[in-house]
Amino acid sequence: MKRIPPIDPKQYDLEPLLAGQGVTPDWINSDNGDPYSPPNVARHSIVEASRLVPFHYRTARPQLPELRAWINLLVEEAQAEQRRRGTVVASVTRGPSLLLLGGTGVGKTHQAFGAVRELAVTGVAARWVVTTAADMYASLRPRHGIDSESEFRRYRDARVLLVDDLGAAKISEFTEDVNFRLVNHRYERHRPTLFTSNLLPKELTSRLGDRVASRINGMCQRVVLEGSDHRRGAAA
Repeated sequence: MKRIPPIDPKQYDLEPLLAGQGVTPDWINSDNGDPYSPPNVARHSIVEASRLVPFHYRTARPQLPELRAWINLLVEEAQAEQRRRGTVVASVTRGPSLLLLGGTGVGKTHQAFGAVRELAVTGVAARWVVTTAADMYASLRPRHGIDSESEFRRYRDARVLLVDDLGAAKISEFTEDVNFRLVNHRYERHRPTLFTSNLLPKELTSRLGDRVASRINGMCQRVVLEGSDHRRGAAA
């Protein structure tokens, strides 16, 4: 890992995230010459997160206590694994998953990208793959010159995966197969996954199928967001 020069916390709107983790801008920019130090890992992760997070969510931060608890569990598991294996960097590879449910516009995607950003400031490495369910299906449909299986493995094997809007796409044999293969693989290997969905809890089985819904319920803590459509309020 290369050394990252000091960053401007205001440029990345880091103050709320740093405060949430109990660290300061001085810590994030400390440099002892070790490229594997937690502050340098954090700076590297912050820069990477800024490339993953869409502009609209560039200042997102997690406000749900369940989401912050999930982030802390991932950090603790990564640090424990680092101690067990004696690795130079604590990296997220295994841990619990989370399912954010709620109607359109209640803030699920905002909270999810807030989690991407806050995990970045912890000093623990997290290699996210971020997608919407619709984009994932589109990238996996057979077409000339594209190895769909190789593309699928990018999602399947992601260290940490965010799938936004699960269940929003039209149900088909293809989407059901992708959902099962993806969820089953990550369920069996305890790969941390953050799902968001507009589905009601009672709709999970009818929209995703028994096998997928059962595994999601087994691997995920379910968090239901309530409220009105924030986007309509903003437009008004």
